[in-house]
Amino acid sequence: MQVLIVESRSDLGSLWARHLERMGMDVTLCDNQTCAIQYLATHDVDMILLDLVLSEGGALAVADYANYRHPDARVIFVTSSSFFSDGSIFAHAANACAFVPAATPPDDLAALIEHYAEV
Repeated sequence: MQVLIVESRSDLGSLWARHLERMGMDVTLCDNQTCAIQYLATHDVDMILLDLVLSEGGALAVADYANYRHPDARVIFVTSSSFFSDGSIFAHAANACAFVPAATPPDDLAALIEHYAEV
C-alpha cells in the first residue's frame, strides 16, 4: 500500500512513517504543499495522511489536487487545532474519510489507514 504523509513537523511525520513502514506499507513523507503536489503529480497513492495545518501551503489544496489526480485515494486529516472540529472538513474535501487529533497513537492511525484502504 502506498501512503503519502504530509506533515510539517518532521519528528512527528518520521514517527508515523517508521511505524507504517514496520507494518509493511510503502511510505513517502512530505513536509509542505509543494512537495506533496509534486509527488502526487508523478506517483500513485492509496492513502494520504495529511496535517490540516501545514507550515507551508495548504492542506485543502493538497487534498483537492489528490482528488483530481488520484480520485480513489482517501485522505485522513490530522490536526492539533480546533479548525473543522464541527466535522465540516467532510463538506470541503470530497476524499476525506477521517479527521483525528495529531496525538492519535501510530497504531490507531495504521488501523485507520488499513480500514479505509479496503473500503
